Amino acid sequence: MSSSHPKSTQQTCETLLQEEKRYNFEHHILPSENAIADRLLRRGIELRDAYEELYDKLHTHQSALKIFLGLVLNTAAFWNPEKALEARAVRSDLANVNQQIARKAEELATLLEQRSDLHNTSGFSSDTHYHVCGVIEAASQHNYLFQSYVQEKLKDLRRQFDLKYWPSLSECLQELASDAEKSVMEATDPLTAAATAASRPSRADFFKALFAAIDENSAENYGQLPKDFKLTDRTLASLANCALDLGPDDLVDDAYMKRLRQRERNGIR
Repeated sequence: MSSSHPKSTQQTCETLLQEEKRYNFEHHILPSENAIADRLLRRGIELRDAYEELYDKLHTHQSALKIFLGLVLNTAAFWNPEKALEARAVRSDLANVNQQIARKAEELATLLEQRSDLHNTSGFSSDTHYHVCGVIEAASQHNYLFQSYVQEKLKDLRRQFDLKYWPSLSECLQELASDAEKSVMEATDPLTAAATAASRPSRADFFKALFAAIDENSAENYGQLPKDFKLTDRTLASLANCALDLGPDDLVDDAYMKRLRQRERNGIR
């Protein structure tokens, strides 16, 4: 690693952070990322060596230094330990909601079947929906696009095919119940997947999300970070300590990073 201009490399990185802050402020966006930028600026002395390594490895690649610092801000803002804990809670909530949907849809399917039987056998009718197309039309009465482009075609189909060609309302609810019952939780983006892969939250979630963000922005994935970009354990530890605002008793070090990377290579969660 070159040590020819440590002061100018730090100034370059901090200027990029200031520009990011100014852009967010002017556009009234991402205050949480600005808070991370303030931490990095406040603890700049601790980041001198890290900035020098970043500059040496990225400054010859267009926008790569700016992009990487943006990834640090974003990951620390949205995938810090508290946010990773919240994400796991949301995942648990989603699983619980699906189970409730499965139970309630099953119950409603049974009630709809009972109502249909009563209509057919009791001599009474309640003037309620019995055809799935009727439900769709009623639910779409305020949907201009449905009324303009779909409604007449659906009516034509309904006229062309009588009731036996369509699923009953109870069958529709049974399908919703089955769909919710067999649902599988999946992250919708690589960072969420990486940060919540382990069963229990830890500081490692931040690094896993950062590694995923680096991979997403690598030249291998048509990003602007160089294909072989890899930071030393010390630089990663310094960035995390400052971005997560860890105190003296909570700092991560080279040894922690080495163990984490070894676990990641071995696929240990």
